[in-house]
Formats: sequence, structure tokens, C-alpha cells
Amino acid sequence: MNGRRLTDGQFAWLLMVPGVALFLAIIAYPLVSALVTGFFEQSLVRPGRSFVGLANFADLLGGDFWPVLSNTLVFTLGATIAPFVIGYALALALDAGLPGWLRGVFLFPWVIPGVVVSFLWLWIFNANYGVLNGLLGTQVSWLGDPVTAMVAVIVTKTWASFPWMMVMLLAGLQTMPKELHEAAAVDGAGAVRRFRSVTVPHMRHIAGIAFLLEFIWNFQHFDTIYVLTGGGPAGATKTFAVAVYDTAFKGFDLGHATALGGLWMLLLLVLMVFYLRKENT
Repeated sequence: MNGRRLTDGQFAWLLMVPGVALFLAIIAYPLVSALVTGFFEQSLVRPGRSFVGLANFADLLGGDFWPVLSNTLVFTLGATIAPFVIGYALALALDAGLPGWLRGVFLFPWVIPGVVVSFLWLWIFNANYGVLNGLLGTQVSWLGDPVTAMVAVIVTKTWASFPWMMVMLLAGLQTMPKELHEAAAVDGAGAVRRFRSVTVPHMRHIAGIAFLLEFIWNFQHFDTIYVLTGGGPAGATKTFAVAVYDTAFKGFDLGHATALGGLWMLLLLVLMVFYLRKENT
């Protein structure tokens, strides 16, 4: 018996079914469900929920949203600019002839899991027996002061992420034709002038992509801050990721947690638009 053969288009759709089903089950449904929950008063420990419209969003915008946004931006900018500068400097040094085996040494912080890195620096910053206080001969509570706590989490994240920035920028530097530098040197340009006139224009695109990607990742970073400070002291390091976790799993308030997550997602979408535009230019 001759069965009806599938056309190429029908076969293509058939191949897409498992992937689409997985996407709907794992990403689309939880996302839509979470966004809808933001319009309800719902607890993690009590059954049922009641519709409150935009009340959850109004509560957040009139309360904790702005301090959390400020903390998130401070952490994100600090934890992006610092590794970018360090990574760029090391990439330039490696490209200029620094021994290649140092690449493996510099990559070491990147290959360690983030939680392990966080516990390592938790020990370093400990006020009673920490290595940092021992070296400096001080008794500073690095994680107990609002200012130093934010600096501590930025330093920790910088140590973990500068190798990635170094690798990305080094890859870009190694695609630059050496003839450009040689021609500039013949014309009498010094090292600084060659960097400004040759290296920077060539690296503008890849450096912008690397910086923006790191910014997006840091904007949603969780483990380093949670392990080191838990968002404290007094909320000084509470970012969106920590605030959503605390609201949902410590305050058991799913309505406010998902509303905050929705606002957070909108900001991330803005960043993604910038990234996609940068990628396509």
C-alpha cells in the first residue's frame, strides 16, 4: 500500500515539533505564567490568589525598586569596567610578546565555579581571620560596611571574569594586520599614537560587543553577591537577582517577586536591543 509522502515543508515542520514543544514547556509557559502572576496577590505558602491589577508594580515603584536598581547599576558598571580594563591591558601585553604560558595562568580564575570563587573571597574578606586583614594588619569588616561590601563583591566578580575579557580582546588583537602598526611606526607614530590611531579603531567593534555582553551578564548576576553578602548589609548590595530571590523564597510573596522580575526583564530587553544592534553594525 502506497502511503502519502510528506513534502519537504511538512517534513521540516515535523522536525521542528520536538524543539518547539521543549521551548513552550521550559521557557514560554513559565515566562507567561510568571508575568501573569505579577498581576495577582499570591503567596508561596497559602493556596489561592486574588487579582490586584497593577498594585504590585505600583508598590515596587513606590518602594524598593529604585534602591535595587541603583545597587544593580553600581555593581554592573563596576564589575564590567574593571575586568574590561584589566583584560584589555593583559591582552595587549600578551599580544606584544608576554610569554604564552601566562595565558593558562590568567585563565585559572575563569575555570573555577562561581560559588567556589565566592567562598574563596568570603574567606579573604573575613573580618576576624581573613587574609586581607592579615596582610594589611587591620580589623576592617569588609562585608559589614555598605561601601566596602559593594567594593568587595565587585572585586570578587572582577577576579572571576577578567580572563574571559582578556581572551575575547586578545582574539581581536590577533586578527589585526601587523602591517598597520609597521606602517604607522614608519610614519613616526609612537606606541601611544599607534594604540589610539590603529588599535582602538580596529578593536572598537569586538571591544563593544565584549563590554556589552559582560554588562548584560552582570546585570543578572546572583551567586557572588548572595554568597558574600546575601544582599546586605542593610540592602546595600541587594541587586535585582537577590531581591527577586528574597521576595519569593524568604518573603513567600510570589506576586511582588514576579512583578519585580517583570520590570527587571524589561530592562534586560532594552540591553538586548542595544546588543543586537551593535552585533549587526
